[in-house]
Parts: sequence; C-alpha cells; structure tokens
Amino acid sequence: MNSKKIEFSGSQGAKLSARIDEPDGGAKKGAVLFAHCFTCSKNLKAVGEISRTLTEEGMGVFRFDFTGLGESEGDFSDTNFSSNIEDLIAAAKYMEDEWESPRMLIGHSLGGAAVLQAAHKISSVEAVATIGAPCSPDHVTHLLLDKKEEIEANGEARVQLAGRHFTIKKQFLDDLKEQNMNRIIEGLSKPLLIFHSPVDQTVGIENAAHIYKLARHPKSFISLDDADHLLSNLEDAAYAGSVAAAWVKRYF
Repeated sequence: MNSKKIEFSGSQGAKLSARIDEPDGGAKKGAVLFAHCFTCSKNLKAVGEISRTLTEEGMGVFRFDFTGLGESEGDFSDTNFSSNIEDLIAAAKYMEDEWESPRMLIGHSLGGAAVLQAAHKISSVEAVATIGAPCSPDHVTHLLLDKKEEIEANGEARVQLAGRHFTIKKQFLDDLKEQNMNRIIEGLSKPLLIFHSPVDQTVGIENAAHIYKLARHPKSFISLDDADHLLSNLEDAAYAGSVAAAWVKRYF
C-alpha cells in the first residue's frame, strides 16, 4: 500500500498525527476512518495490519492518534471520551476537504464506542464496525484500579496503563458517566458489524451481546475465536480486515 504521513487540527486545536493508506490508483472502493484503542496509537501493529488488508481490497484508510497520544500534540490529561468523538469529526472533515469522505468507521476497543457515537454526526458514513468494543465507555474505569478514589478526592491521579503513566483528571470520569450509549446504539441507523473474541480478558464478550441486542438490523456479529484484546496475533487482525472489507461491499 501507499502510505503518507499528514497532520491536521484536532478538536482542541492541537496538531494530530495521521497516516493515509491507499492502494495504487486511490481509494476506489471507499475510504475508512479508523479509531484506535484507549491509550494506544495508530501505529499499533494490529491497526497497521487491518489497514494493509483493507487496502488490498481497494479501500483507503485514514488512521490517526487522538489528542495527546502517539505522535499527536496536546495534553492527554485534558482529553476525554467526548473530545475523542470531536477528534473523529475533525478527522472526517479533513478527509472530506483534502482526500476522500469516510464511508465506513472502524473502532477498536474504546475507539469502537467512539465510532458508534460519531456515526450520528458524520453524514458521509454508510457503515460502522467495532472490534472488542465496550457497550459503555465507562467500562475503562476498571483499568484505574485503586486510583479512582484518589481522582475523585484530589481531582487527578497518575495511573499506569499498559506500562506507561498517564494523568487522569476527574473531568475524564465525569464525562464517561454522562454518556448514554444505549440510546446511541438503539438510534444507529447504519449497518453494524461487531467483532469480538469470546476469550477477551479486557472487554468481556457480554459487551458485544449487549450492543448486538440493542442495535437495529442490518447487524452482524463475527467471533474472533481465540484472539486477545489487542489482536497481537496479526493473523487475527488480517482476518478482521478482510471480513470487514467483504461485508461492507454489500452496503457501499
């Protein structure tokens, strides 16, 4: 695939780092906007593998780092789930102005919850896919362990996530509590593809069942069998990419 690095302005004015991946001849079969997992980045190997697989099917992929993560500017501690959604909207606007409007959203983990929200606000989107997504964004609070009380008491705390330290502020928790995902999922008027592993130890399979139950048809569920949450076996990532490409052709 052809890949180029670009920057665009995020929801808080910071320069966000992104990559545009596309096959020779351009994204003739449509463009995909990808949202990475909580505290991850666009450079996660699984994300790159999914993007590669989609480009092999003639699609283009726009993947970026949310504000304060990866190679993007900004302060992560000032972000929250709502600002992630606004970053997605800003990315879609850049795609529309400078490349191709997104026709499909794909989100991994918390990014999956974010694309379910953003789909209502990006008019060009025709289909949505989630990978290991929680049915509610406040699911991530279980990752904070014993720091939740400190955050509530002091307004913020340093939290270790995936071997790295982040400052989490109370506004982040408050924003998660305000999200009404059930209403959003019930009102999603676009085809939905749900990927989830039955042995996911980070986001349990019951989350996929809840999303599937609430969503309207057309909706589809694909089991990722023995995959872990981060799709560290790249065969699982390639499988997700190839199935998503085949599935969405019906709706484009």
